[in-house]
Amino acid sequence: MLLEEFKRLGNWGEGHRRLFARLVVVLLFTLAVDAIGTVAIYFAERGVKTGDIHTWGDALFFTTVQLLTVSSQIKNPLTATGRIVDVGLELWAVVVVAGSAGAIATFFQSAD
Repeated sequence: MLLEEFKRLGNWGEGHRRLFARLVVVLLFTLAVDAIGTVAIYFAERGVKTGDIHTWGDALFFTTVQLLTVSSQIKNPLTATGRIVDVGLELWAVVVVAGSAGAIATFFQSAD
């Protein structure tokens, strides 16, 4: 059974390749958004004494968690710039999840 599934991977049709390409593009853009968001959050929040983001690692963790779950143990940004970036990250996450779900649904709807 498992061997049959692996064989099917080698026989991808055009629909499979298009879906895979779309998901890879989304992943690459999301990685770019993560990197840009990390830099923006770091520079916006690093000087805030009562905040939780003081290092690049804190900024990367916060940004990545916002993109994945829209919540974290780290306090929300305290600066106006940090809050704008945070809202942008959350909007990106919602759009990507909805768009990816739509692409997957379209693939299954058009599958033979």
